[in-house]
Amino acid sequence: MAHDTVPVRHLPADTGIADIAAVLRADGAVIIDHVVDSHVIDQALGELGPFIDATPYGGDDFGGRHTKRTGALIARSETSRQLVMHPLIRSVVDDMLGHATNHQLHLTQVISIEPGQGAQPVHRDQWAFDFFPFPSDYEVQCNTIWAGTDFTEENGATRVVAGSNHAEDRLTFTNEDTVAAEMSKGSVLIYVGSVYHGGGANRSDSTRVGINITYNVGWLRQEENQFLSVPADVAVTLDDDLLKLMGYSMGAYALGYVADVQHPLDALRGRTGAGNLGGGEVTPEARA
Repeated sequence: MAHDTVPVRHLPADTGIADIAAVLRADGAVIIDHVVDSHVIDQALGELGPFIDATPYGGDDFGGRHTKRTGALIARSETSRQLVMHPLIRSVVDDMLGHATNHQLHLTQVISIEPGQGAQPVHRDQWAFDFFPFPSDYEVQCNTIWAGTDFTEENGATRVVAGSNHAEDRLTFTNEDTVAAEMSKGSVLIYVGSVYHGGGANRSDSTRVGINITYNVGWLRQEENQFLSVPADVAVTLDDDLLKLMGYSMGAYALGYVADVQHPLDALRGRTGAGNLGGGEVTPEARA
């Protein structure tokens, strides 16, 4: 469909959370410039290098036949955990998904778009939930793509239809309706699950690398199964805050308990005792 293209707005890293969230609600996407130093990105990608090399290419046009999608970042890269738990991102996600009782990590993935890869079909990430028509004023995802290399029009920068988070569902947009989210290495694109977007075509001679870390409301299923992506022997070494974000928490009242109504974090830590999720009555107090 025809659409007047609007550029993705850039904000400095010291912008207040309320201002970032206001742009996200208006446009569906925003770029925060220079959030981490390049050496943090280099260190994470260095740790992940052998896994990226071993990752097969996508098997269809959506996944990308010249694109690698390398997951399990928490298990494979200690440095990646800094990006997952980055205070600015966590605060923005808290603001954007605060209407739900809880939110969780949805997926972790390095997306390597190699030369010759065409543009990805424009889509909404929330279509992963079986194309369920969520209310237009209820966001279920808040997502990030960290620039592992500079993102340019030529090398396949993520393309966005800014403002399309307010559009109808199941629309069809073309590449001409989008704009490239160009940004420098160490910057981050934050976008909601309802905004139409897609990976760009890589017409350069180098690989575009993005670190895709996304979050969703706790009552929906995760796209990447963190309990299998991060083996238990690795999980027990992680701190509680990261584990809770990974899903070792209650998605809402009684969602996600283990066995005899045991909290999942207690089950992982081997703590025993009677489980009680709030006295058996679903009240605001019980949900806290």
